[in-house]
Amino acid sequence: MGKEIAKKTGSILNGKNLIKLAVIVIIYILLMLVMEGDFATRHFKSLLVPVGINIILAVSLNITTGFLGELSLGHAGFMAIGAYSGSLFTIFAQDHTGLPGPLAFIIGIIIGGIMAALLGVVIGIPVLRLRGDYLAIVTLAFGEIVRSVINFLGFTGGARGLSGIPRYTNYKWVYALVVITLIVLANLVRSRYGRVISSIRDNSIAAESIGIKVSNYKIMAFVIAAFFAGVAGVLFGHNLSVLKPTNFDYNKSIEILVIVVLGGMGSIRGSVISAIILTLLPEFLRDASEYRMLLYALALIIIMLFNSSEIRQKLEDSGKLPKLPKFPTLKARIK
Repeated sequence: MGKEIAKKTGSILNGKNLIKLAVIVIIYILLMLVMEGDFATRHFKSLLVPVGINIILAVSLNITTGFLGELSLGHAGFMAIGAYSGSLFTIFAQDHTGLPGPLAFIIGIIIGGIMAALLGVVIGIPVLRLRGDYLAIVTLAFGEIVRSVINFLGFTGGARGLSGIPRYTNYKWVYALVVITLIVLANLVRSRYGRVISSIRDNSIAAESIGIKVSNYKIMAFVIAAFFAGVAGVLFGHNLSVLKPTNFDYNKSIEILVIVVLGGMGSIRGSVISAIILTLLPEFLRDASEYRMLLYALALIIIMLFNSSEIRQKLEDSGKLPKLPKFPTLKARIK
């Protein structure tokens, strides 16, 4: 027994993982120097939290869209469920219990993630029978239904919004949760379950023919993505201190999807880089206020053209850029 534990510990603490751990610590030290020192403006410091939240949202949506191959436009709905449920709990804990703030926040994050995951089960079972455009339309409608329900309910603050949310979110919480999200989802993708999910994306009929329970794995991927979207929602709510239903309309879902597509569907590293660039880009273009959105749109088009160009293909073949997974065409799927 003791030898087995020592063997497992040794396999975890190998050279590759120790380098990754060192990188995580170094990045944290750099972030701390930037945030605690005078190396950056206050405006720039305020952007680090949204960058981290967008990374969690993009990487989690990539599980559904990139690795499972199902187009979902309801991610903002799961984010809203997590944001409101986690925020309602921390408001209650602050007013009626003696829980310390950090403990209440941790419980709020767990509640937000679980509530979003539960809704993912309820929605995923009937919805994941659909594919392609039909699934996209239904998930888009789901997000709008969630927003309308929140708008209608009294205890959520309705259209006026939910105020009085404690400001617990800071760069330390966000960094820790980004690291946890990346570790969990990267290991999921590399695990047996991740390979099964990718096989369903490549050919669901073939996967089913060898005994894989396609529906179960689809729901599992959908629920995991919803859980992390809920966690991101809790961070979002405790960063703004005020939540409004308009924060979670279909534009938010499309914004997350754009990040995933530009980073490369099926690439966690690409989602991280894309989330950083697309969150900071509008702010860097703020000086050109009249042309800001025009330049932003042009940048999106250029990145999209580059991702589908022969230049990108040659860079991938030479090993200078990571290879993106090739999705089967509609014709291939029909065959």
